Amino acid sequence: MVVTKRIGLQTKGHCDIIDITPEVEQKLGETDIRNGTVTLFVAGSTAGISTIEFESGLLSDFQSMWERNAPKDIPYDHDRRWGDGNGYSHVRASLLGASLVIPFNDRRLALGTWQQVVLVDFDNRPRSRQIIVQIMGE
Repeated sequence: MVVTKRIGLQTKGHCDIIDITPEVEQKLGETDIRNGTVTLFVAGSTAGISTIEFESGLLSDFQSMWERNAPKDIPYDHDRRWGDGNGYSHVRASLLGASLVIPFNDRRLALGTWQQVVLVDFDNRPRSRQIIVQIMGE
């Protein structure tokens, strides 16, 4: 069986990290599927999905890492072409990835003790985001 649901969020942009674990668990609980996988996909090219320990020190480290690896203040060809100043956002999102697959058993996500599912919005402005949640199993 396959069930598709959506999670809608408002973000702040600028490497906004949002814990979406409770929303994913809620969507999973709304189905009759007990065991399987849940696939999460964020629609858009300036946001990504991952897992992380959602604590302030690590969140700060994570945000700093992006600035070191795809800094905001260097030239991007995307910005020259479109003039929107978010070339770094596209690069960061492509490195993180737009989707994540998580197994579950007895309607419980198979996450580690300190592991949460996060949406990271890299854009240079607030956005309305849609996450497609596809639940497959038996």
